[in-house]
Amino acid sequence: MQADSLIDIGQSSDKGIKDENQDSYGVLSPESPALEQKGIAIVIADGVSGCDAGKLASESCVKSLLSDYYCTPDSWTVKTSVQKVLIATNQWMLGMAQQGGHNHKGLATTMSALIVKSSTVHQFHIGDTRIYRLRDSKLEQLTDDHRFWVSKEKNYLTRAMGIDLHLEIDYSNYLLEEGDTFLFTTDGVHEFITDDDMQAKIEENPHNLDRAARKITALAMKQGSDDNVTCQVVRFNQLPQINEQEVYRKLSELPFPPDLNAGMLLDGYRIERELHASARTQLYLATDQETGDQVVLKTPSINYVDDPSYLDMFVHEEWIGRRLDNNHVLKIVEQTRSRNFLYYVTEYIEGQTLRHWMSDNPQANIHDVRGIIRQIARGLRAFHNKEMIHQDLKPENIIIDTQGTVKIIDFGSTKVAGIEEIASPVHRLSILGTQHYTAPEYLLGQTASHHSDAFSLAVICYEMLTGKLPYGEKYGEKALSKLHYKSISEYNSDVPLWVDGALRKSLSKNSAHRYDDIAELIHDLAHPNKQFTNPQQKPLLERNPLIFWKTIAITSLMINIVQVILER
Repeated sequence: MQADSLIDIGQSSDKGIKDENQDSYGVLSPESPALEQKGIAIVIADGVSGCDAGKLASESCVKSLLSDYYCTPDSWTVKTSVQKVLIATNQWMLGMAQQGGHNHKGLATTMSALIVKSSTVHQFHIGDTRIYRLRDSKLEQLTDDHRFWVSKEKNYLTRAMGIDLHLEIDYSNYLLEEGDTFLFTTDGVHEFITDDDMQAKIEENPHNLDRAARKITALAMKQGSDDNVTCQVVRFNQLPQINEQEVYRKLSELPFPPDLNAGMLLDGYRIERELHASARTQLYLATDQETGDQVVLKTPSINYVDDPSYLDMFVHEEWIGRRLDNNHVLKIVEQTRSRNFLYYVTEYIEGQTLRHWMSDNPQANIHDVRGIIRQIARGLRAFHNKEMIHQDLKPENIIIDTQGTVKIIDFGSTKVAGIEEIASPVHRLSILGTQHYTAPEYLLGQTASHHSDAFSLAVICYEMLTGKLPYGEKYGEKALSKLHYKSISEYNSDVPLWVDGALRKSLSKNSAHRYDDIAELIHDLAHPNKQFTNPQQKPLLERNPLIFWKTIAITSLMINIVQVILER
C-alpha cells in the first residue's frame, strides 16, 4: 500500500491584513508499517489573537500532533493516543504562560484534526477552526464552533487549547468512503466565504487541489477577511486498506522450522530438549551459542502451515510481548541474528506453574496468596497500560520462579485495542479464556474490558484460598442467572470477612459492579474495607434454598386463589 497513491493534498495560507500569520497546518502520511499501525494525520490550528504567542501555540500544537502521535504505543487506540498528546501539549502551554509572568497573556490555539486509520476517520476538535467533508457533491460541516455569541458583532471563544487545565475535546469517528474530500479552514476563511463558494472552487479544480485552496483563500481576502486565511484540502482516492495477498505473503515468508531434537542447531540456538508440545505450538529449551544464555524457542505447529488466521495470531504473540516491559510478564528476547524460520525466543524461567504451586499448597496461607496476587496484578497492569486485555489468565499461564517472582507467560488470547481498529483481510482468531476463569461478559457475547481480567484474577485468588471455585464446577454450563457466589467462609473460616467481601465485589456477574482498577482490589485484600467489615444477612436463597422455594410456591398458590375468587 503506497501512501502517495492514497491522497491528494491542496494547501494555502496567508497572513492577510495581519502583521503575522498565526495559523498552522499539516498532513503526515507515513510509509509502512506506520501507515497501517497509526494512519494518516491531518491538522489545522489557529493561534488565538488575544495571546502574545499565538503563532507559537498553533505551531506547537500541529508539530506535537504530527510527531508525538506517531511515538505513542501502537497498542493504544487513536483516541487514547491523540488525547494524551493534546493533554501534554495543553499542559506545556499553560506552563509556558505561567513562566511569562502576570502580564503575559500566554499561548492558546484552536485545533481541528483527523486521523485516518484503516477505513475509519477519527475526528478531534476544539475551538472554531472547521472541518468539512465533500461527499457525493454535498459539502457538510463536521465540527461545531465553540463560540458564544453575545450579539451579531460580539462573540468569544468558549474552548481552546492553552486556556484551562481541563481540556475538553470533541471526538467522533466514522467510516471513510473512497473519494471523500476533507476541507480544513480557519475562521478568517469560513466567516467571509460561503460553503457553496468553497465547494465550487474545489469542484472547479479537481486535479489541482493546491489551486483550489489558493482560490478559496484569495476569495476570502477579496471579500474582506480581517484575519489570517488558511485552507487545506485532502482527498482520499482510495481506502487505506491492506492487500490480502501482501498480508499472506508477509505472514508466510518464513518457513516453519523442521522437527527439532536435542543437539540440533537453529539460527545459532542449540536445542537442549522439548519443554512442552500441544496441537498449536511447541516449546524448546535452547542455548544461545553466542551468549551462552538459556532461552525458550516457541515454534508453530505444522498443522497450521496454510492457516493465515493462525499465522497472524502467532506473529502477534511476539509483537505483543515486545511491547511489554515488566518484571511480572514473560520477556521476549530481542534477536540480533537473522531468522531463517518462523519462531520467536523468550527468556527461560526455571520454576513451577501456579497450578503446581496450588497443588502443593491447598488452602494456602493468606499472606502468601496476597503476595502472589499482588505480583500478578502488576503484570496485568502492564497489559492494561498499553490498552491490552490478556483474556486468558489462569494458573497454568502463570509461573513462579525459584526466587519467588511471579510472571504471566502467555499472550495467545490477548486483545489489543490499537490492532482492533485496523481492518484486516485475515480473520482474527478470538480465543476465549478457560471456562472457569472466564468473565461472564465473554459467555454473554458482550464486550470485554480490563474488568474481565480482574474477574479472572479474583477467581484465582478465591481458588488459592479455598481450593474451590466461586460459582462452582458448573460455571459456564448453566445459565448465569442460576449461579450464585459462594462465600469463602463455607470453605475456609480463617479468611477474614472483608477479604470475602473484596472478592465478592470483584466477582460480580455485572462488570459495572466490580472495582474500577485492580489496585483497589489489591488494597482491599490487605486492608479491611468498612464496606465489608459488617456481617450482612445472606439472601434466603443462600441460607435455606428449601424454605425459599417453598415460600415462592405458597405465594404463587395464594395469588392464584385470589384471582379465582375475584373472577367469580
